Amino acid sequence: MPGRYVVFFLIMSLVMGSAHYYVWARLVRDTALPAPWGRLAAVLIALLFVSLMSSFIAFRHVSRSIATPIMWVVYTWLGVLFFLVLSLGMTDLVQVVTSRFGDRGSVDDDRRLFVSRVFGAVAAFVGIGASAYGLASVLSPVAVRRVRVAIDKIAKGVSGYRIVQISDVHVGPTIGREFIEDIVKRINALEPDMVAITGDLVDGSVDELREHVAPLAKLRAKDGVFFVTGNHEYYSGADAWIAYLRTLGVRVLRNERVRVGGEQGFDVAGIDDASAHGFGGDHGSDLKKALSERDSSRAVVLLAHQPKGIELADDLGVDLQLSGHTHGGQIFPWGFMVRLQQPFVVGLHKLARGAQIYVSRGTGYWGPPMRVGAPAEITEIELVSPAA
Repeated sequence: MPGRYVVFFLIMSLVMGSAHYYVWARLVRDTALPAPWGRLAAVLIALLFVSLMSSFIAFRHVSRSIATPIMWVVYTWLGVLFFLVLSLGMTDLVQVVTSRFGDRGSVDDDRRLFVSRVFGAVAAFVGIGASAYGLASVLSPVAVRRVRVAIDKIAKGVSGYRIVQISDVHVGPTIGREFIEDIVKRINALEPDMVAITGDLVDGSVDELREHVAPLAKLRAKDGVFFVTGNHEYYSGADAWIAYLRTLGVRVLRNERVRVGGEQGFDVAGIDDASAHGFGGDHGSDLKKALSERDSSRAVVLLAHQPKGIELADDLGVDLQLSGHTHGGQIFPWGFMVRLQQPFVVGLHKLARGAQIYVSRGTGYWGPPMRVGAPAEITEIELVSPAA
């Protein structure tokens, strides 16, 4: 494991170093910033690179009161860096295209400097503007997104049943107790029949984050609060988190199902994350076990962190799968990359055999405290009978 971590750190250093050099080259060197601004900008970019790489090692070895403000700065810069590289890349592409069809004669140094400064200014404006928009998005209250899902097997007696789903909260370096308290308050105000937490609740150990997750004990729902693991629980000590969440009154579903809504109700099944088998012990996703010996006349709602298991769920007669994991892409244009790994990225979809899947954009965020094109959500899902 230490050897793998060293390799990862070296690769990240190379990637991040290249990104910082690119930003310096285009915004400082090529624009010939006058003294002392050019030197100050170069020093600032170098310090941000060192801070970013150091944070991967140091933040777990200092108190949270010290680590949190540092990580806010570091992760915010990571988001700004991403948008600067993206916008600079786009302006470079424009320059290449226009140069092919423009005047191919010699270009004097003054004109070259003017063009570099114009394109650099545009790229900086776009990159910093997008970053500011993304930061404002995560600092705003999380919106409630309401979704109606018609399911043939839902009886008239329970039509209108409301599930509130949260997913991908990522309590960790920059998300803490205050955020969770607000989410709990807003969920309780909805007076749901059931609460579903579909994984990636935490980024850190129980010892680190216990007090920040504790407000979940105040969640109120008629049929209870249910949780399934995401991949980040396995990075953070899944067994310890499963045990701790149970002390908060959260029902952890591990390849099992329960009945809700009374005799006319439906089944709620939950499975371990698709990555769980790689962490040893009794962990591993097993949908067939979760659905074994069930009454096929009852509807079944499946909680599964990753959308990519929906094909098997469709084959096995699941009526609705609730998932997260994708963050809806979180920061444009990452949604296009997510589509290479997951069949669905966001929203409600229906498969050939009738199963439906709802993929949440997530309630928190991971990494940079930014969301662009994929706002966070608390999802209120109303299950309705077509005959109602």
